[in-house]
Amino acid sequence: MASPTYTTRNELLHAWSNGKYTSDFGYLEESLYRTKKGAYFIAGEGGALSKYARSCGSNSTCGGIGIEVVSENQAMQWLEEHDGTEALEKYFSDKIEEA
Repeated sequence: MASPTYTTRNELLHAWSNGKYTSDFGYLEESLYRTKKGAYFIAGEGGALSKYARSCGSNSTCGGIGIEVVSENQAMQWLEEHDGTEALEKYFSDKIEEA
C-alpha cells in the first residue's frame, strides 16, 4: 500500500490490515508514519464499504485512499487499537506508564 514517496521521506512506524482481500468491499489497510520534523500521519486505502470509500457516480461508491494528520496522542491510540505494541515500545517508551 505504501507509495515510494511515503517510504523515502517518512518513517513507517506500523502497518495494519483487516486481512480482507483488496477486492473485498470491506478491505482496509492503514500505515502510521512520522515525518522528519516529528509530525504523524496515517495513510490508508480501503474498499467501497470502508472509511476511504468515495463516490464514483450513479449513486455508487468505490474504494479509495486518504491521508490524515494525527497528533502524537492519536498516533499512540491508533497503535494501541491496531496491534502496534512493538512500535509503541520502540517510539513511545517515554510516554508509556508502567502498571
